[in-house]
Amino acid sequence: MTQLGTLQESVVACRRCPRLVKWREKVAEEKTKRFAEWDYWGKPNPSFGDPSAELLLIGLAPAAHGGNRTGRMFTGDRSGDWLYRALHRFGFANQPTSSSRDDGLKLANCYITATCRCAPPQNRLLPEEICNCRPYLLRELELLGRVKVIVGLGKVGFDSAFSSLQELGWSLLKKKPIFAHGAEYKVTNKITLIASFHPSQQNTFTRKLTRTMFDAIFRRAKKLLEIN
Repeated sequence: MTQLGTLQESVVACRRCPRLVKWREKVAEEKTKRFAEWDYWGKPNPSFGDPSAELLLIGLAPAAHGGNRTGRMFTGDRSGDWLYRALHRFGFANQPTSSSRDDGLKLANCYITATCRCAPPQNRLLPEEICNCRPYLLRELELLGRVKVIVGLGKVGFDSAFSSLQELGWSLLKKKPIFAHGAEYKVTNKITLIASFHPSQQNTFTRKLTRTMFDAIFRRAKKLLEIN
């Protein structure tokens, strides 16, 4: 097994955050009516994608009835519908939808991870939970040696990306970059960080984030990879 594979096994077995463990398991046991027939995953979500990826996406955490149900990030919820449509359009995924771990989805030159791997109540993480999960993200950044572009999906994902690069001693920036949709920063000699609004229903239903705006993020990421 590869080092990334071994790391993901550690992620799935993690029980560092009592609040998150209790919540994810409660949701998995009680379920929701529309998914009553599902056998919920109920564990941390491993990261996944192309281990040689040049594009890295960092989100917030799995959704209670999305990733916490299916066992794969951005799978089985509306956020995933938006994300995989965009990734497919720009050649980073072989299909535009993702409904389960065995639906045939494959990422090309792209890897997906998150700030935290467990579904949090009300989609809100505590600072100590972010810290508890941080070592997994740091190790992923070390192992994903070809990454040239990081997209922070939402402010939490964006801040996690920068803080992690800073913690590793890689960041060239002395000040914390400002989050704004489409903002772009050359964070290291090799890595560009792009900010994107998260494709959550809160943003997409209110049209704070439109498909045109979201597509622009991945069009720019693809162009940067072609330039570099």
